[in-house]
Amino acid sequence: MIHHISIAAKNPLRVANALAELWYGTVYSFSPISGGYIVRDFDEHGTAIEIYPLGTKLAPTTGNRDVVQNSISSKFSPFHAAISVPVEQERIEEIARQEGWFAQLCDRGPFKVIEFWVENQLLLELLPPKLTAQYLEFTQPQNTNKFFGTPVTA
Repeated sequence: MIHHISIAAKNPLRVANALAELWYGTVYSFSPISGGYIVRDFDEHGTAIEIYPLGTKLAPTTGNRDVVQNSISSKFSPFHAAISVPVEQERIEEIARQEGWFAQLCDRGPFKVIEFWVENQLLLELLPPKLTAQYLEFTQPQNTNKFFGTPVTA
């Protein structure tokens, strides 16, 4: 269960508002990070996305996390998340157009997702209601094993 993720964005408030629209969520200022926001949808899992200004990095340290801001950051990263949203594909595409971001329906083989590229640099794989059941069916052990093969053991 993933309860929250954090992402970086050039315009954190704009990204937070767009994600809140997709999710019927609420945007809050995220005081631990200067210029950061958090989007909550108040589901039973406590799901949230924190949006930090681009260049913010979290670093390990004794005690609480160390936040470094305004550091150099690559435009792309391997990070992505698959997220169920209550809005349909048409609304996702409308929000992407309104923001000037790329979005497309993609077939991953055993399931489909809508690639939603936040600020055209961060991938969120969105699962509207019509696609969520297909994804959840794939995540059942027998179906995952069929697709990936034998699990890796130490």
